[in-house]
Amino acid sequence: MSAPARTPPGGESHALPAIGDAEFGLLRALVHQEAGIFLSDAKKLLLAGRLARRLRTLGLRSFMEYYRLVRADGEERLELLDAVATNETHFFREPRQFELLERDVFPAWKAAAAAGKRPPRVRAWSAGCSSGEEPYSLAMLLLSHFPPASGWTVEVLATDLSRRALAQAQAGVWPLAKVQEIPSRFLREFMLRGVRSREGTMAAGPELRAAVRCARLNLADPDLSAGESFDLLLCRNVLIYFHPADRVRVVERLLSHLAAGGYILLGHAESLAEMSGVARGAGRTARDAMRSVGPMVYQRAAADRPGEGGA
Repeated sequence: MSAPARTPPGGESHALPAIGDAEFGLLRALVHQEAGIFLSDAKKLLLAGRLARRLRTLGLRSFMEYYRLVRADGEERLELLDAVATNETHFFREPRQFELLERDVFPAWKAAAAAGKRPPRVRAWSAGCSSGEEPYSLAMLLLSHFPPASGWTVEVLATDLSRRALAQAQAGVWPLAKVQEIPSRFLREFMLRGVRSREGTMAAGPELRAAVRCARLNLADPDLSAGESFDLLLCRNVLIYFHPADRVRVVERLLSHLAAGGYILLGHAESLAEMSGVARGAGRTARDAMRSVGPMVYQRAAADRPGEGGA
């Protein structure tokens, strides 16, 4: 069914057409090429719905017109990826994973630092961070266990494909209704309640902001680089949007940034085991060096180094 008629800038009112198989195929291929995101046939109406606003804004009368525009216009390709990205997220999602970190991982890091076996620094990466709830959750947890006042440095890199989602993460402001997702001990220590023009919101406090750095990264980029290696890597409910073959490559890129002995936390519907035996034959892969230590939590072997083996 066509969407309700709207009046485009400088044009007459018209209803948007349905998306045809040909237009969907072209746009789907472009999304896959640009972001690695795989849209099944069942996602045709979803894609049309998400792009409807762009067609109205641009005054276009067909999805084929939009495809021609987006092929020629790099800025509009970014708008396309913003529209396609799914930004569902919460604070302190997958609590059992955080419990494992507090119970087993953090005490071991503290003991290693006290023995001079590691520096008093923790680096974490939230890949596919959406509007920021997960990286800020991780930063709150880390800062509470490794406070800068005791000599520790906490760094959390938050990256996403969507500029719109990343802008919200950078702002560090969320609806006040989300306070129910955050344990009270963290609310008191790290979050600020909005007043006057910001009433009805909450914001990350200065210590939290100082720990989190936001950057746009495309996980499908074969030349993906996130800088130094990380002790922790969160990539939850992101891999499910990739085609299985692309998923393997993305995981290898992610794990190449994980320090020896570091941990990767996946979403409840994701598993490194699903990719065992896929795209092998090129030698030992980064996935081969991982072991399961908890609910969708994997650790790199301590003797292993990022980049060993072939993908």
